[in-house]
Amino acid sequence: MLEVLALVALLAAGCRAGGTRFDHYRVYRVLPASAGQLEALRAVEGSPGELSFWTGVSHANSSVDVMVPPHRDSEFLDLMRELQLEHSVFIKNLQELIDSEQPESDARASQFSWDRYHRLEQIHLWLRSLAADRPDVVTLENVGKSYEGRDILGVKISFRSGNPGVFLEGGIHAREWISPAVVTYIADQLLNSEDAQVREVAQSFDWHVFPSTNPDGYEYTHTTNRMWRKTRSRGRLLCHGADPNRNWGFHWRDGGASGNPCLDTFAGTEAFSEPETRQLASYISSVSSQLKVYLSVHSYSQLLLTPFGVSGVRPANHQALLDIGNKTAESLARRHGTRYTVGNIVDVLYVASGSSVDWAVGELGVPVALVYELRDTGRYGFLLPADQITASGEETLDSLLTLVAEARRLF
Repeated sequence: MLEVLALVALLAAGCRAGGTRFDHYRVYRVLPASAGQLEALRAVEGSPGELSFWTGVSHANSSVDVMVPPHRDSEFLDLMRELQLEHSVFIKNLQELIDSEQPESDARASQFSWDRYHRLEQIHLWLRSLAADRPDVVTLENVGKSYEGRDILGVKISFRSGNPGVFLEGGIHAREWISPAVVTYIADQLLNSEDAQVREVAQSFDWHVFPSTNPDGYEYTHTTNRMWRKTRSRGRLLCHGADPNRNWGFHWRDGGASGNPCLDTFAGTEAFSEPETRQLASYISSVSSQLKVYLSVHSYSQLLLTPFGVSGVRPANHQALLDIGNKTAESLARRHGTRYTVGNIVDVLYVASGSSVDWAVGELGVPVALVYELRDTGRYGFLLPADQITASGEETLDSLLTLVAEARRLF
């Protein structure tokens, strides 16, 4: 046991700094099977260091994806052997995936499309163009400024007054690029699709669409560190940012969230310590009397998750939400065969308190709320190639049509 503790301490030593490249970084898939293995993995996960847990430690026989830098590879493998943990290399060289994530630059790179990932400024220009081109239907919503002074922009799409509301939130975790891409795809289809079912759903709800709710972090993933997750607020111990999906004021830091500023799951110094979450919450509260559906779009793992992310706490309509989730997943699979797992956040994923979805349900009483964890199941992880954006958008829109149709039954 002393040898295991020594390996944990070694792996936890020092914070990764500076470099923007991930040459020969590997992602391992680890399968803990015993209580001791879970405990040891949680000890590594809970220590600031050079390993990055792409998926959190949850239950026995539930896999955990861990990014390991090349100079820590031998120590990590020693720990796997000491703990007799089943493990395999899932991604051999992370930088190769980063390099191939986007298509080659061409003349269309400056145009807004769904064959590439766009920078924040391009997303914002596109949102502004929607409001300028369709002022009868689209209203630009600027809820405030991020920590570094960037606008937090969304649009309200409303074809007629008095509709129930849907809030669609993307990009709260900076490195999950597929999330803003799919959210913008859905907004485009709500406005421009000629499909009769899409038109009916678009016109029957007011859509509050915010593709990039962590603008500083998202821009940082494009300029400095592709794998950055948090906000960019300045904190203690020279570690920046908080996890904006652990920073909301419902069961804040009640499990699955850290008080250590150097960890990816740092919940902030208090609920709504981050200007991004604080201002979003203010906007959502201002339209809460309308809101009937709240959707938070993440990646990856192909999951549809119901609140709450707190152990032992369930909404009163827990079973109804599971039923909606199962029907939604069935619709999602029809076009491309993509299979999603449906369940409660804690049961399927892990404890994750202080999320936006939990707050929307627990504090505002929004009746229907789900979390999407988009493609894929780990082959690319957070680095889903841009040539999968359209297919992911199509199947998500298909599922959304079923979701809102089923949600109507609850209100």
